[in-house]
Amino acid sequence: MKALVLNEHGDLDQLRVVTDKAVPGAATGGVVIRVRASSFNYHDVFTVKGMPGIKVPLPVVVGLDMAGEIVEVGAGVDGWKTGDRVLVNPLDREKGLMGEMLDGGMAQYCAVSAEQLIALPDAVSFDDASALPVAYGTAHRMLITHNTVKAGDRVLILGASGGVGTASLLLAKQLGAEVIACAGSDEKTAQLKVLGADHVVNYKTTDFSKWAVGQYGKPQRRSYEGGVDAVVNFTGGETWVPSLKCLKRGGTLLVCGATAGHAPAEDLRYIWSFELKVLGSNSFYDDNLRALLDQIARGELKPSIDRVLPLEEAAEGLRLIRDREVLGKVVVNP
Repeated sequence: MKALVLNEHGDLDQLRVVTDKAVPGAATGGVVIRVRASSFNYHDVFTVKGMPGIKVPLPVVVGLDMAGEIVEVGAGVDGWKTGDRVLVNPLDREKGLMGEMLDGGMAQYCAVSAEQLIALPDAVSFDDASALPVAYGTAHRMLITHNTVKAGDRVLILGASGGVGTASLLLAKQLGAEVIACAGSDEKTAQLKVLGADHVVNYKTTDFSKWAVGQYGKPQRRSYEGGVDAVVNFTGGETWVPSLKCLKRGGTLLVCGATAGHAPAEDLRYIWSFELKVLGSNSFYDDNLRALLDQIARGELKPSIDRVLPLEEAAEGLRLIRDREVLGKVVVNP
């Protein structure tokens, strides 16, 4: 079968499309799916580079997110049959993440534990489903499960053009929030406006924190006037303190990653002076994914997919993710 394989850590040129990868068999308690769509996340960039403290068993087929149909059912599996359309939760409870600790979705076939399967409604396409797990599942847990955003809130989203960013934008708008979407080019901000953002900020030409203060007023210590209600920040690095500075009294800094640095400068004065909350959100669960599938099936949500590529062009798709040249998700059809 064809597969996108990482043989050793380094740059994206370490990824190779092979045509002679053995088709996996179904283990006890597992199934084999014919992968119809798989999508990239920034996490895949980290996997290729290598992460301190995480030993990836190389070679490995990359790709966390996938959807497809069952072609083989292993012993001890109940409730599933060949032909069933499924979305895969990429977390194997025993082995870890698909595409990192075991072969993932950038292949024609993939062996999966039956515990990871979620039934895919007929009204949901494989492409849309594959866009969900890491990005939309994380955003759903961060905004909805944790009940952090309500109608009328001002929500500023950093990195709004990526997978988690576009998911946060769409879900925040569904909740009735006023959304400020920040991205690194005028082209992206224009696209985010079309996607539904109320306001857009090019953070390369405009200080997003000062923009928010100028738009809504300086946050006040003795009242709840000024600033924004929530900042979605999964970048970290130099954006951390500016995020604190534009939050209103009682506001929330939502964090689910640190793509620009996990050890930013800190200023605790803002946290106590303005009674700020810093709320982390890690991963997602089946209930998040089922809720998202139901929303798509009802026509309430359409994932933002920048492009759909064949497996032969998958490495280029990951480059686009790495270099932040996309709006939303890159999907691959193996």
